[in-house]
Amino acid sequence: MSGLSHWQLDCSAPELYERYLVPAITAKWAADLVERAGLRPEERVLEVACGTGIVARLASLRTGDGRVTGLDLNQGMLAVARTASGKAIGFIEGSALDLPFAGGAFDVVLCQLGLQFFPDRAKALSEMRRVLLAGGRLAVSVYSPIENTPGAHAFVEALDRVLGSEASRIKRGEHSFAAAGELQELLHNAELENVRVDTVVQRIAFPSVLDYVRFQLLATPMAALLGNHPESERQVVIDKIASEVADMSEDEMLQGGGFSFPQEAYVGTARAPG
Repeated sequence: MSGLSHWQLDCSAPELYERYLVPAITAKWAADLVERAGLRPEERVLEVACGTGIVARLASLRTGDGRVTGLDLNQGMLAVARTASGKAIGFIEGSALDLPFAGGAFDVVLCQLGLQFFPDRAKALSEMRRVLLAGGRLAVSVYSPIENTPGAHAFVEALDRVLGSEASRIKRGEHSFAAAGELQELLHNAELENVRVDTVVQRIAFPSVLDYVRFQLLATPMAALLGNHPESERQVVIDKIASEVADMSEDEMLQGGGFSFPQEAYVGTARAPG
């Protein structure tokens, strides 16, 4: 067990997400997305479903202070985003299905690993296109099928074994795009141009299997699975799931006591007409 045995008691889930999952996972995808978007100084950028704001922070480094806006429905995530970013970025509570901005308000719209959760993906992409100026750029990423990310696949299998067949529903929902073509079709249907979708792999690493399982169950919406359990019982369940994940993992994923595996996503870029 690592030295993080009591970390879940010290912070809210959004704070834990920012402290542990952003550096381990989402910062890598954010750097890739911002690079593909080709941001330039003075461009106006919107990040949709910004969470704690890692994409917005990296975008602000490219565009300059006051040029980036982050939008999310989750007030807790936005509070952490504001603390982490200071006054350089404006964060707004709002829905991806009804963006509170005028048409053509942004040069670039970014959406990292959020589209898969929207109840109407087509509507969300239509809104992103609407707020882009003519010729503006969109960059969006979604996870590929969970079987292509072996650490996450072992985790959902372990969840179902320990907590029942519906326990992994939220985590599997992160990986609901079955093929790159699904994202490509959505972008084309949104009347975007120069559509390109790449399959991208990042190497994800955690100090241990136990830490990975803790982070998933205490710093994401999956915390609801253990919400009614007392602290001592939560730890027993987490230990059991971690043991199952380790048993199902290939040896190369467990080198040196750590937990490392490839994570795959589809990353799409496109332009607004004009």
